[in-house]
Amino acid sequence: MHKNENVFSSAIAGAAAWRRRAASRLVHRGWRWLQETGAVTANRPGPLRFGRIGEGTRLAFPLGTVFGEPWIHLGEHCVIGEQVTLTAGMMPGLDLGPDPVVRLGDGVVLGRGSHVVASAPVVFGNDVYCGPYVYVTSDNHSYDDTTQPIGKQWPRSAPVEIGGGSWLGSGCVILPGARLGRNVVVAAGSVVRGEVPDFAVVAGAPARVVRRWEPGAGWQPPLRTPAPVPIPDGLTPQQLTALRALEDPADANPASGPAQEGVC
Repeated sequence: MHKNENVFSSAIAGAAAWRRRAASRLVHRGWRWLQETGAVTANRPGPLRFGRIGEGTRLAFPLGTVFGEPWIHLGEHCVIGEQVTLTAGMMPGLDLGPDPVVRLGDGVVLGRGSHVVASAPVVFGNDVYCGPYVYVTSDNHSYDDTTQPIGKQWPRSAPVEIGGGSWLGSGCVILPGARLGRNVVVAAGSVVRGEVPDFAVVAGAPARVVRRWEPGAGWQPPLRTPAPVPIPDGLTPQQLTALRALEDPADANPASGPAQEGVC
């Protein structure tokens, strides 16, 4: 009788595990369907009416806060991650005039949880890549009046411009009035204000230029590692493995000796 009880208990446990697996598959399948159906594109804008949304641009579902979309212009082949906030104006329902307020060039990527909040013009050049949780705003809180809560005082606003080809690292903040040149790198967690020249790397809070490309001299201070070599088109994984073995036999055969110092 004890043996039969064990068999019966095992059958119940097995059935429960099967139901959990089936439920898990259904949940994930349903979530993927929601993500695909809820995504916003030029052909499927849903309730949003952007001033422009280019071909190939996609806003992932679930979206963050979006309002003032008639004054938001999105270029072609942009990738807007989940929970990204895009707002034009201080609040929904305002008439912001004839010109766009937020403009994203072609190929812009906004990482998950990023915010673009603007009442003055905010312009991204082409191929600007942003990591997750980047915050770009044309507005900053004022605290002039000590008799009023800071959140109730009218903010200071100034246009923002981010040059084409730039990379904004995770969690960085771009403040009102910032003007970033072309191919600028903003280190993760930096707070940027003012002007940043072309081909510069900035880091810190407030951000400072820590490296810059100079004609005739190259990167100053010099880069610590050589530039990566792009993988040629058409190579298979097997061919890449064979090439690696030719370059470093120790890596191809771990038993032949210790790995090169500094490689991890």
